[in-house]
Amino acid sequence: MPATEPACIVENRSAVHGFDALAARLSEYLSAEQIDKVARAYAIAAGAHSGQTRKSGEDYITHPVAVASILAELRLDDETLCAAILHDALEDTPLSRVEIADAFGESVAELVDGVTKLDQLRFSSRQEAAAESFRKMLLAMARDLRVILIKLADRLHNMRTLDAMSTEARWRIARETLGIYAPVAQRLGMNRIKSELQDLGFRSLYPRRHAVILKRIRSEPVVRREALALIEARLAQKLVSEGLEHRLVGRIKGPWSVYNKMRQEQKSFDQVMDVFGFRVVVQNVAQCYHALGAVHSVYKPVDGRFRDFIAIPKANGYESLHTVLFGPYGSPIEVQIRTEEMDMIAERGIAAHWSYKTGESAGNSAQSRAHDWVRNLLESQKYAGSSLEFLENVKVDLFPDEVYLFSPRGDILSLPRNATALDFAFTVHTDVGAHAVAARVDRKLKPLHTRLSSGQTVEIITAPSATPSPQWLEFVVSSKARTAIRHFLKRLEHEDAVELGHRMLDRALETFASSLERVGQVRLDQYLAEQRYRRLEELLADIALGNKMPAQVAQTLLRDKDDGALPASALSERYSDKILVSGNERGVITFAACCRPIPGDAIMGYLSSGKGVVVHREECRNVAEFRKTPDRLIAIDWDRQVAGDYHTALRCDVDNKPGVLARVAAAIAERNANIDSVEYRERDDNASVMDFVIEVRDRRHLADVIRRVRRLSVVNGVQRV
Repeated sequence: MPATEPACIVENRSAVHGFDALAARLSEYLSAEQIDKVARAYAIAAGAHSGQTRKSGEDYITHPVAVASILAELRLDDETLCAAILHDALEDTPLSRVEIADAFGESVAELVDGVTKLDQLRFSSRQEAAAESFRKMLLAMARDLRVILIKLADRLHNMRTLDAMSTEARWRIARETLGIYAPVAQRLGMNRIKSELQDLGFRSLYPRRHAVILKRIRSEPVVRREALALIEARLAQKLVSEGLEHRLVGRIKGPWSVYNKMRQEQKSFDQVMDVFGFRVVVQNVAQCYHALGAVHSVYKPVDGRFRDFIAIPKANGYESLHTVLFGPYGSPIEVQIRTEEMDMIAERGIAAHWSYKTGESAGNSAQSRAHDWVRNLLESQKYAGSSLEFLENVKVDLFPDEVYLFSPRGDILSLPRNATALDFAFTVHTDVGAHAVAARVDRKLKPLHTRLSSGQTVEIITAPSATPSPQWLEFVVSSKARTAIRHFLKRLEHEDAVELGHRMLDRALETFASSLERVGQVRLDQYLAEQRYRRLEELLADIALGNKMPAQVAQTLLRDKDDGALPASALSERYSDKILVSGNERGVITFAACCRPIPGDAIMGYLSSGKGVVVHREECRNVAEFRKTPDRLIAIDWDRQVAGDYHTALRCDVDNKPGVLARVAAAIAERNANIDSVEYRERDDNASVMDFVIEVRDRRHLADVIRRVRRLSVVNGVQRV
């Protein structure tokens, strides 16, 4: 461990660095022994950061001390404060994790490591590095929630001192703060920190807008301030007359909240009436409802603006009664009513009544809900394809508004705004979502894409044979549902690719009168090792995706055998069977847009790298070019059981008259064919051309559509393009 400076020097500097003020605050709730431990952390950190300065020119140690001071205001424990003071030591000084663990214990070392960024690794972009650092921090949060408390305090002090940074850095950090850290603070119930992060981020990103709105808030008309004083006096008088011991606090919205409301509701500042409000703090829950009745007897409530977050708390543990009153001069006044305990949790969130020792209870409701949220994030990150995808999922999940729904058993579930019945299904359980087919919303049968509203009772109907569809991603909003669906579809695509690759390799080996069984496990393992495949499934998936040619793989597997191998150019002619296409193959078979094959057409397959097998009609104009690379040609045909609808193109020559398009479209719809797109071109005054892309089941269905369209008197000719 690096040598520390003499005590007298450390004491002289501690006043300059702010540690004396921190120690005074700690003396209010920590023991002398715990304060000594924090002082020791300061001495080591000061020595490790010696000679380092911030952009502002201050000694670097002032930053860790300021971070610890923010946490001391929340009355965090000594381990958290030590980790806060040392939080940049691993990243910016020679101090090692082992030295921190030896001096302060493994718990402090774990906290410091959880906050440390991943700057020592190489990433393709700053965004990827930030996303991976965020993922690392959330994984550390799962082990100890104090990691996020240190990180939020660190970000808060950096925002307070952001003026020393370059303009580009200020914008980048402010956007990240407003997009990630302020919503995280809100999700964890830490409203005081959330509000300051939003205000500082707004000021850095839009300094002129911030200044104008702040000036307007501070210079509100005297009539409104007088009205507020009158309201406060009348509310206080009524609460006293009801015998309610209370604390009445005036509240002013911050510039960011006002700006957001102006932008979202397209209002001017003068139209945003509820800039001011009041908070009534009473002793217990019963008094909250008593106080609600009292304030409603003074001023009439605005219809539809009452919210009971005590009966149904927010997802972050927030509890309170919210009501909006018709005040004097027609101004609506928001009033929040809560207990002292609720008020503390509303301000501090998971930091309220911090419980950190092993074996203690889970802490307050905000802490237990935060643990649940982090556990869901961990489940999400397992299936995320990249750190950036994971970060996007987290952003989706950080909704400021929720809807509260009931299960048939009466359980309350909170979901993001605009959540659907399918989001509800995945919230109940991943397996319920994966097999969902419909929902009963307030006992009425509804489709899975139905948007839900607070107070509804939702029951999910499942079927064992049901599986997620790619279309589900178009309407789900929760990160849990989105991640689970993507994971399931990727797994299905992989399974389909393995199955198709197996069939393709089998056909290629058959041309040499061989098979995978005859190749033998020893030779197969040798080939997999040479090509750096961990399992046979990876090779088969690569074959299906066109990254490996089955003919070449077959030849290589048999190169040491005397099997009378033929040149690759002859392989496509020797397949004994064609590979059958059913339409259910996901991600490994696509249908070419140049010729749009449908069931019943004579088809052939072409292996395209990364895309898998691309299906073309044999009469496609591009087939002649494909035959120049015969090793990529795949003999395929339609299966007897073909599923789904397939795109094809029709060209209609029609009279140039009003209403023609509607008549042709109606004729197509009569034969149960969907129109995907249409292009309308005038040829001259008498004739026009319409090109349709429609969905049909097969050639017989297409012929039926064509016959129906030809019967129209305004149609002169129809042909498949």
